[in-house]
Amino acid sequence: MDRKTLLMLGISVIILLIMLYFVGIEQVIGALKIANLSIIALAIVVQIFTYFLYTLRWQILNKIAGMDVGIKKLLPMVLVGLAVNNITPSGRGGGEPVRAYLLSKEKEEYSFDETLATVVADRALDTFPFVLLAAITIASMAMFFDFDLWLLIVMVLAVIAIVAILIVLIYMCINPNFGKRVDGWIIGLVRRFYKKDTEELENSIHEAIFGFQNTMKMVISNKKGLAYSLTLSFVIWIFEIIRVYLVFLAFGANVNLIIIGEVFIVASLVGMIPLLPGGLGAVDGLMIVFYSAAGISASISAAATVIERLISFWMATIVGMVILPQYGSSILDKISFSSSPDELEESLENDLDD
Repeated sequence: MDRKTLLMLGISVIILLIMLYFVGIEQVIGALKIANLSIIALAIVVQIFTYFLYTLRWQILNKIAGMDVGIKKLLPMVLVGLAVNNITPSGRGGGEPVRAYLLSKEKEEYSFDETLATVVADRALDTFPFVLLAAITIASMAMFFDFDLWLLIVMVLAVIAIVAILIVLIYMCINPNFGKRVDGWIIGLVRRFYKKDTEELENSIHEAIFGFQNTMKMVISNKKGLAYSLTLSFVIWIFEIIRVYLVFLAFGANVNLIIIGEVFIVASLVGMIPLLPGGLGAVDGLMIVFYSAAGISASISAAATVIERLISFWMATIVGMVILPQYGSSILDKISFSSSPDELEESLENDLDD
């Protein structure tokens, strides 16, 4: 992790501390003292179980693509991917190439293109229920919350952008001609910005897109496996919301589960905007503001948000970063705050080729 990453993580933590200062540090500490630790422990168990569900979904997609890898092998990769997502401000996309890289490195008979395809399919299946929930949530909250128009516009545009990317990826896999056009567009960019001999790079891009399309077609054509995976995605989001609800329950907050879900979905949407690592600071602040607007005291909202983020953000980040060195130093050297998912993907793929 480079200095820029550490700096931006530090800035994010400072933003959170400033927000807590305005809420009242003493009141927040007082709220933390009354928390029911048994319920918080249950929330942690729910989060750990959610990690298992993440891994199970990816395992199903891998099997559809002809890659039989056990959950015991995949779970550490999932945790590393979550950690990288949290420390890179890339719309929570930086961890996906890392997961694909780790799987192709662990099982050398599987190419990076094949493993990346299952990771992208996994991310797409996670995104589908989220987009549906986000659309319902935005419409509902627009009626019951006093939104600034700019915030509503940003959220609607974010949902539209996510849907557009999802459609392009799926269409590229079911329409070979469109895939060729994407291939040509990428090659055109390469020739424009790389003045050296690009033949080898162009061949790699052709192979990558072809391998990606073939694997994604296998995933999409398996309706039974796809149905299982999609069902798991909805279950995962339900458990995510239940975890947040349990945290607020631990502080004695009498809050509607639907309100909890709505605020969590909106906060997750903001977290996908590539500004700060994991949306840290922005997500926390938004959760505090909206939960307070829903009638929960600011001190309880702040205390519950701190605990919730410790469970959902920091636990995965710390565990994933502890596991990461076991896979070698090459990934650590390539991960930085300034890395976009595309840059990270290219760097990791080159490392495999070498």
